[in-house]
Amino acid sequence: MSRRRRIYEGKAKILYEGPEPGTLIQHFKDDATAFNAKKHEVIEGKGVLNNRISEFLFKRLAEIGVPTHFIRRLNMREQLIREVEIIPIEVVVRNIAAGSIAKRLGLEEGTALPRSIIEFYYKADALDDPMVSEEHITAFGWANPQEIDEMMALALRVNDYLSGLFYGVGIRLVDFKLEFGRQFENDMMRIVLADEISPDSCRLWDIKTDEKLDKDRFRQDLGGLLDAYREVARRLGILMDNRPTKTSGPRLVSSK
Repeated sequence: MSRRRRIYEGKAKILYEGPEPGTLIQHFKDDATAFNAKKHEVIEGKGVLNNRISEFLFKRLAEIGVPTHFIRRLNMREQLIREVEIIPIEVVVRNIAAGSIAKRLGLEEGTALPRSIIEFYYKADALDDPMVSEEHITAFGWANPQEIDEMMALALRVNDYLSGLFYGVGIRLVDFKLEFGRQFENDMMRIVLADEISPDSCRLWDIKTDEKLDKDRFRQDLGGLLDAYREVARRLGILMDNRPTKTSGPRLVSSK
């Protein structure tokens, strides 16, 4: 890795220059962060699981026609992705009240929302990623109205598909965060899904018990984060089995 040019390093991933023009290598770290990195811990094996879960979900979304930056997985921690111009907006889709919306609106956690709700947050660590409106987004030139419409339409399509996918394995998709980018091909530009989809960026609850299988286990000091991520991978068919492992990382099957 020392011979590769590092393009960007975030809280959970590192981007390196790719082998061909227009590509990047996305490396998944073991760092667990919360509250804008005010809480931080390294959990060995987390990056491996997030890489494999995100690969699985991005490939399934591509199968239904959702455009993404994902090309292929390179190894247990890295993916080859298309280089895109990231739109500095986090698109959050909420199906059930949890986290900040429950606090802001005085809702009991676990309350089903009247319909899926989309929220926008400005990607700015120094400002703790503030919530913004469409008016803010267009006024400051982060995205134009057509791009906002495309992101919302894709987000709802992703929500419909993933809600059914997770429901089929006994998991409730409470909410999740998406990021999008602009992909340029000659004179053409299109909006594509970028970043990752994993238990780091989703709230996932067991349907029968409401047990949390996501990063809230770290945020709320519940413990067992790696076991929860491993359980999500097992239910999606990525893990070979659910037996505890004493190795340095989870046992995974090769991707088809």
